[in-house]
Amino acid sequence: MNIDKFKHQHIDILSAIGALRNLVQGGIGKNAVDIAARVVAMSGVIKLHLAVEDRVLYPTLEASGNAELARLSQHYRNDMTGIAGSYLAFAGKWNTPRLLLDEPETFRAEANQVLKTLYERMKREDREFYPAIEAALIAVAA
Repeated sequence: MNIDKFKHQHIDILSAIGALRNLVQGGIGKNAVDIAARVVAMSGVIKLHLAVEDRVLYPTLEASGNAELARLSQHYRNDMTGIAGSYLAFAGKWNTPRLLLDEPETFRAEANQVLKTLYERMKREDREFYPAIEAALIAVAA
């Protein structure tokens, strides 16, 4: 299994979070239209990433016959459920400029919480989960 596509999606998502952060720092009211558009665009990439993880990555690892990969996969799958739900609720709420203009500090607080959690999760996958997958694939190929 090649996980390069997952890694590239992480780069895209992290880049989108950075771009969103820059817009927020430039002023929520001033950038409300662009912030809402960024949330919508980022959500498309995140939803695709989550769907491929759920339909391909986790089931493949759990059926691999490698007990450690199956355990890791189940752990990451279970952990992502709450994170995904929080992000999707956030994205559904903040996808229009009007609410951003009406409640900029609420948006800022929710964005800081939800996006920090998402960011930390992806960095943990990059640091722990993906290397474990690659190491197991190398071991099988050897």
